[in-house]
Amino acid sequence: MSKFIIKGGQKLNGEITVNGAKNAALKIIPAALLSEETIIIKNLPDIEDIGKSFDLLRDLGAEIKHEGHQAEICTKNVNKIELSQKLADKFRTSVMFVGPLLARFGEVKFPHPGGCVIGAGSRPIDLFLEGFTAFGATIEENSGKFYHVKAQNLKAATYFFSTISVTVTESLMMTACLIPGTSILQNCAMEPEIEALADYLNSQGAKISGAGTPVITIEGVKKLSAGEFTIIPDRIETGSFAIMAAATKSEIKINRCEPNHILSLLNIFDKIGVNYEKGKDYLIIKKTDKIKPYDIKTHEYPGFPTDLQSPYTILMTQAEGTSLINENIYDRRLLWTDMLSQMGANIIMCDPHRIVVSGPTKLYGKTLISPDIRAGIALVIAALIASGQTEIGNIYQIDRGYEKLDERLKKLGADIRREE
Repeated sequence: MSKFIIKGGQKLNGEITVNGAKNAALKIIPAALLSEETIIIKNLPDIEDIGKSFDLLRDLGAEIKHEGHQAEICTKNVNKIELSQKLADKFRTSVMFVGPLLARFGEVKFPHPGGCVIGAGSRPIDLFLEGFTAFGATIEENSGKFYHVKAQNLKAATYFFSTISVTVTESLMMTACLIPGTSILQNCAMEPEIEALADYLNSQGAKISGAGTPVITIEGVKKLSAGEFTIIPDRIETGSFAIMAAATKSEIKINRCEPNHILSLLNIFDKIGVNYEKGKDYLIIKKTDKIKPYDIKTHEYPGFPTDLQSPYTILMTQAEGTSLINENIYDRRLLWTDMLSQMGANIIMCDPHRIVVSGPTKLYGKTLISPDIRAGIALVIAALIASGQTEIGNIYQIDRGYEKLDERLKKLGADIRREE
């Protein structure tokens, strides 16, 4: 098992480039199933979950040419309607293949999706199933472990999300593109990745309006083309690097990003004293010696992202005072802070959704295990601050979301190495 060895206390300086958004890439790949033509995807991040998506697509019969940050996908010869359990078990977004397969073939079989500790069995797929049922599909379920969804003729529908969900919004939006009639999705998620996906689908013949708002309307079409899609910058990577710069009291320029996608974080920076310069496609986080505490509540976009909660918790360990972190999106997402306490952080867990962080505290190197992608990057930031050496195991989880993180941080002056 691979691990990171990090010696903390090094000042960082320089420039780092943001890659394509993981959460956009993992939706455009299954969207390739909506057309028999060849799609060219640019600005792909080179991360674990992309490879898993390609493996699953190849298993279905797709032809893929992948080199660097670009891929060509042709699904003309796809002839399977069943997702491999061995492959789908490895990542949560395997469920995103279900909607496009259902729209194209009228039938799909799939296992309950896998993923990291916050995303496997603890995250149900009931909203997906409810949405497919609203479109006229029938569901056969085997003990909540395997599903068979089928419909002779899918029908347009109006569906209200009882819980706001990014992935279900995207899944039903893709499915509805090939269903005759007008479908209306209400109480939708509004993330930039949804709008980017809709823009691409519209450029290929779909008729989607309202993406990026709570109500999306889809006029079904008979056929979609493919064309090209350039993945937008990863806003979570942008925010993670911005927090890393602030927490390590370093000056770092973050290139090829979209600052307007992380306004909730920048608004907090204004309040806690983190100095920065915002350009059209860059951020410069300037050295900040004194950080004020500030409470957060995670919320759906455009609120504070749950995926930045872990790095932000590290930042608050260095703030001068007490802050309350309220995780409203996922259960179990604060449990990782026990490892932070082992490093010397002053954290009180009020309940599974709330912690109180008191700072500033000196952190010390420890031997730790990364439980998931976002807690993993937070532990890396903590290690960069900490006195002494930190070992972080199970960095497979970090590699799932951050491309060649060690190599990129070394260029900023971090003392980090990867050991197999």
